[in-house]
Amino acid sequence: MNQTSARIGVFGIGLAAYWPQFEGLKERLQGYQQRVENRLAEMGATVVSAGLVDDAPGARAAGDLFTRENVDLIICYVGTYSTSSQVLPAVQRRRAPVLILNLQPVPALDYLATDTAEWLANCCACCVPEISNAFARSRIQFNVVSGLLSPVEGAANRYHENAWREIEDWVQAATVMRAISYSRIGFLGHTYPGMLDMYSDFTMHHAQLGTHIEVLEMDDLHQRVQAVSQAEIEAKINEIQQVFDIAEAGRDKISMPVTDEASNWFARVAVGLDKLVTDFDLQGLTYYYRGLDSNANEELGASLIVGNSLLTARGIPAAGEGDLKTCVAMLMMDRLKAGGSYTEFYAMDFHDDFILMGHDGPGHIAISDEKPVLRGLGLFHGKRGYGVSVEFKVKTGPVTILGLTQTADGRLKMMAAEGEAIPGDTMQIGNTNSRLKFGLDPATFMNTWCEAGPTHHCALGIGHQLSRIRKLARLLNIELNVVA
Repeated sequence: MNQTSARIGVFGIGLAAYWPQFEGLKERLQGYQQRVENRLAEMGATVVSAGLVDDAPGARAAGDLFTRENVDLIICYVGTYSTSSQVLPAVQRRRAPVLILNLQPVPALDYLATDTAEWLANCCACCVPEISNAFARSRIQFNVVSGLLSPVEGAANRYHENAWREIEDWVQAATVMRAISYSRIGFLGHTYPGMLDMYSDFTMHHAQLGTHIEVLEMDDLHQRVQAVSQAEIEAKINEIQQVFDIAEAGRDKISMPVTDEASNWFARVAVGLDKLVTDFDLQGLTYYYRGLDSNANEELGASLIVGNSLLTARGIPAAGEGDLKTCVAMLMMDRLKAGGSYTEFYAMDFHDDFILMGHDGPGHIAISDEKPVLRGLGLFHGKRGYGVSVEFKVKTGPVTILGLTQTADGRLKMMAAEGEAIPGDTMQIGNTNSRLKFGLDPATFMNTWCEAGPTHHCALGIGHQLSRIRKLARLLNIELNVVA
């Protein structure tokens, strides 16, 4: 079964009593429905069609089909009037979220020339309130998109463009929901001690997202690192040299050169991480291990940033410090094709009204504004060990941050804000860091963001993604707090 694209159940609706009364009406509506299904397939969705449903037994059969096919989203295309009693059974069995499409074929009727048959071919708005009432009273999650089915000349075409933009956002949100619900996230080591905001209940993620959390031991990684061949190390070094520039020792007193010995070691660890991800079929990884007095666990735990940055760039997000919730947020952003780099708040700039954001761990180097840099560090501040870290800033232009936090009653909650990455100097300390402007000044933004109870990390992605994030939160039935 395809776990990378949304499975969309589609059914059109009409009233069987109309067909013998108005010749050609059914076939016309079926043609409209085929247009809808073709557009959905062009968006990358796997379409499961139940055809045109015009009576209650047909609705029950559609419901059984959607259940068998395990659809993520059900789309009800309203062709003409239908009683709600022959619509509800199609969505009751699967209990997936429903999107009602109220797409009129023409922008306006020629009122004096329109007969009953022509009106019925365009009266999709007639039963949408009735269907909505039935869904609401049945506690079925639903949303409505109204507009034009096909493009037209003139100003009215915005109703076509806006409607199909919304539909595509719903399809993409359903695709991300499927990716999350089928994902396996590795949890390697433990959470950074004392960071209370990041402690997370694995069962909560299984229950609320469908995500599987695979608990891993450092031994799982040690074994694979030790088994790496010299040929694999050399191939990984070649990959790293193509992806990164290697920085000379900088002004920071903890900066140090990257030696050949260090390059061999972090390349070996990167290959071991690749094997770990493959062997456990992981779609994400969160990790941290403190170690002690240069023991094997400390040495390994301090050597993961390069390999995990490479993993993140190819769609397997890796979050440091054992932050499981942010790893999931990174996965959401990655599947929205926005990147999703591990990020926290660094500083406020009150001269130019921006916030500096970044982190001393793996970054989503695919959204860097230039070739990322590897910088040797004589220590990792606040952590044990030393090694190599990644330095870059995100591409200039529109950005979105997405956080995943937890409420006092144990519910996951999403937080998001749109802004802009602006050019300018950043710190050269072996960290990702970017200059970000949001719609509020830095002080007001920080106050508003923090008052919502966030985790101190978030996922930074490119583009304005709020429309799709809103829909994803709706499909997942998770609260979303937007700071704007």
